Amino acid sequence: MAETGLTIGKLAAAAGVNLQTVRYYQRRGLIDQPPKPSTGYRRYPRATVDRIRFIKRAQGLGFSLDEIGDLLILGDGHCDDVRRVAENQRALVAARIADLTAMQDTLDGLIDRCRNAQVSNHCPLIKTLSHRD
Repeated sequence: MAETGLTIGKLAAAAGVNLQTVRYYQRRGLIDQPPKPSTGYRRYPRATVDRIRFIKRAQGLGFSLDEIGDLLILGDGHCDDVRRVAENQRALVAARIADLTAMQDTLDGLIDRCRNAQVSNHCPLIKTLSHRD
């Protein structure tokens, strides 16, 4: 009888991650570790590939592994709860964008000051960053 499912190596390859990632997700409780049969290697169901891909896509949207675990627990049946989690994540992303925009504006100003500075031994950017409040 042929064994069904994927070995950990084939699972990792199919999901586009490395073995350590699969093991880490198991330790975090994000994917189940199948029992080890006495005659061979653990076999993972093909659905585990989709679950790992879900985890990676959610990470790409900025969700932490804890938040991803919550999403996996919520599953398909709790759209209002999932929407609230997504709205919270969107608010965090918007706050990060605002912070990054402020940093960019500050850097633009410092770069302009460097560009407009007379040739001297004192770079305005370094002077500003070295200034103590």
